[in-house]
Amino acid sequence: MNAEDDFDLIPGLDRTPAPPARRRRAPWWDRLSIYLPLILMGVLALGSYWLLRATPKAPEPEPAKPASGEPDYFMRRFSVRNFDANGQLRAEVQGDEARHHPDDDRVEIDRARVRNFGDNGSTTVATAQRLTTNADNTRFVLEGNAVVIREGGRDAQGQPLPRLEFRGEYLLIETEPQERVSSDQPVELIRDGDRLNAQNMVYNGETGQADFKGRVRVQLLPRPAP
Repeated sequence: MNAEDDFDLIPGLDRTPAPPARRRRAPWWDRLSIYLPLILMGVLALGSYWLLRATPKAPEPEPAKPASGEPDYFMRRFSVRNFDANGQLRAEVQGDEARHHPDDDRVEIDRARVRNFGDNGSTTVATAQRLTTNADNTRFVLEGNAVVIREGGRDAQGQPLPRLEFRGEYLLIETEPQERVSSDQPVELIRDGDRLNAQNMVYNGETGQADFKGRVRVQLLPRPAP
């Protein structure tokens, strides 16, 4: 009989093999911490995909469209004044309606009235059924019962300036490169009471000379004897 048989004879001794020891499982937060980086990466990937699907596509650049000839703004029954640095009134524009055209930056004014005050104190008044100006206000087209009146005064040298009045259905006033009033349609010039009618005219404001073409008719007032 061997030693194992001796142990079998001991009363109360359980010879049943002990079950294997159970491994203790880690807490759930520990297990979650292991997989958390993978979960976060998956969430970020899904979020990025959703953003790409939800974000609208950038609009494709459209070819530049030419500026429209239709007016883009209006002014009705308006009055605009321009003052110099010393607060002196230099010009005033009034009209029933003004329209701005973006294609060439011109402005059309219905029933326009313009007053301009020169450096020498002279006043020039222009009226017309329609007045059109260019972008830099150096060209003024007067159409329909157009009248331009420059009151008398004195020039920069102190010499007297006669009163001038231009009348016609079409008058063109230019301020650059030199001041002049012209018309390619019948026009009337009144100078201190003298009247001159012509088929067309060009008047130089700097020299005071006027050139007439076509049929010309002149009416002069008698001058007192010196």
